[in-house]
Amino acid sequence: MKMNKIYDGSHQWIMFGRDTNKPEKIIDTNQYIVKTAKRCLLIDPGGVELFAPMLAAILHHAPVENITDLFASHQDPDVISSLGLWDQALPNAKLHAAQIWEGFIRHFGCESIEYVAIPDNGGTIQLDNVELQIIPAHYMHAAANFNLYDPEARILMSGDVGAALEEPGSPMFVENFDSHIEKMRYFHQRWMPSNQAKRAWIERVRELDVEIMAPQHGRMFRGDDVKRFLDWFEGLQVGIAV
Repeated sequence: MKMNKIYDGSHQWIMFGRDTNKPEKIIDTNQYIVKTAKRCLLIDPGGVELFAPMLAAILHHAPVENITDLFASHQDPDVISSLGLWDQALPNAKLHAAQIWEGFIRHFGCESIEYVAIPDNGGTIQLDNVELQIIPAHYMHAAANFNLYDPEARILMSGDVGAALEEPGSPMFVENFDSHIEKMRYFHQRWMPSNQAKRAWIERVRELDVEIMAPQHGRMFRGDDVKRFLDWFEGLQVGIAV
């Protein structure tokens, strides 16, 4: 699994992904941590098969007792099916996830970790002196879905928005946006069900100052490629399976 530090200021953002040892038919995912001096937030911790490599990777950056919080953008197994194992490793941690998904996510195992239910309008996560904004992204693609925005680092963890299905050896960042489009098109047309929800999300994100957009699959976008993605996505008809 590769590691990429995407922000290093008063706190850090670190991305983990491109797992060359993953099972062949398991989709590749990106995991992120936000690390302060004393606390660590694990974002979309991944499937059950990723628990051991993710724990080992994080321990290079923070002791286990500093992993105080987890965030799940939605309920999918590639996002949070490792919960039952994190529940055993981090009995005093908190899981921040959508209120309406609680009864579903608990099927993965949640005996010790405190479930912090996120209301539909979002909220914040306070990590020492760092305040992260929970941005509603409903139907993008889950019925209750959230992104995480850091105004200081100017990073938007966008969940499945911006995702591309690629080989584990792919670069961390988009290098040529035009050639990257075909890696994203089908995923967004098939998994994003609502043009109305898409437009609402785009309007919300355009109001943020985003330098890096970091999805759960595929490459990250930075600089002008963030705006290029929003413009492309705005013109894309989604929900084509209907």
